Amino acid sequence: MPTLRALECFVATVEAGSITRAAAQLHLSQPALSHQIAVLENELGSPLLERLPRGIRPTTAGREALRHARGALEAADRVVQAGRAVAALDEGQLRIGCAGSMTAGLLAPLLRSWRKRHPRVRLVLQERNSADALATMITDDEIDVAISPRPTRWDGAVELLTSEELVIVFCTGDPLGDQPGPVPISALHGYPVIQYAGPHGLAGWLDGLFAEHRVSPEVVIRTRQTTSAPALAAAGLGAAVVPVSGVPAGFAGTVHRLDPPQSRDVVALTAGRGDVLVAQFVANVKATGLRIPAAVARQLEAV
Repeated sequence: MPTLRALECFVATVEAGSITRAAAQLHLSQPALSHQIAVLENELGSPLLERLPRGIRPTTAGREALRHARGALEAADRVVQAGRAVAALDEGQLRIGCAGSMTAGLLAPLLRSWRKRHPRVRLVLQERNSADALATMITDDEIDVAISPRPTRWDGAVELLTSEELVIVFCTGDPLGDQPGPVPISALHGYPVIQYAGPHGLAGWLDGLFAEHRVSPEVVIRTRQTTSAPALAAAGLGAAVVPVSGVPAGFAGTVHRLDPPQSRDVVALTAGRGDVLVAQFVANVKATGLRIPAAVARQLEAV
């Protein structure tokens, strides 16, 4: 396979019309340049240059090879320029995975500012309700970075971004929700609650929390969507334990802390390849932090 250096020497010699001038332009000795061309001619099995008393000219094979050599060098230059553009955050595509409950509170504010700063970087967002599912997507090269709670299994790079509180929400007028202060987990024994379904990451976590405190609530309904749980609670179906980022700004109910308090790490999972776009994105997510709706924050402070 011809090297780019050999093609560069060949093109420069034809354009300069002289081995001496081409060697000077490329900062090579004449023997070194002649060697590169000889290797290329041997590779192609045909002379490419005809030596004249005053300079050179391409042979028939040389003229045909010249067109393709120039194309190869132009393509190589485009590769370099594309790589530099990505390194400068001016080009490229970033595939983001995010836990569904974190999109609004963590990513939405950042994605808007990111688009303004890097308008030529294409963003692709996929949401899942399981950190393990997001981890698998990175392993399968479906996404470049995942923003999520810690998965149960992960051997790649992980960076702690922040910590997120788990709170409990009720409809207005709920007997337990109308009481002041944090809600004891023990008070949920036999109480109607909204649980998560199947592979949702919070389903197993809640089962473990209830088992740890020897609490058996009445599960009245299961949902696969974190964002649906507060709506179901506000409708009066039961209490719902949700990440604080999953409580909507206009939530029509009450929000309480749990007793004892509960929280989870929010992390960035990456394949650990040192990708410039990924590293900058993770740094921006960490700097932006988790935003809680002001109305929700006021309720938590009040109780």
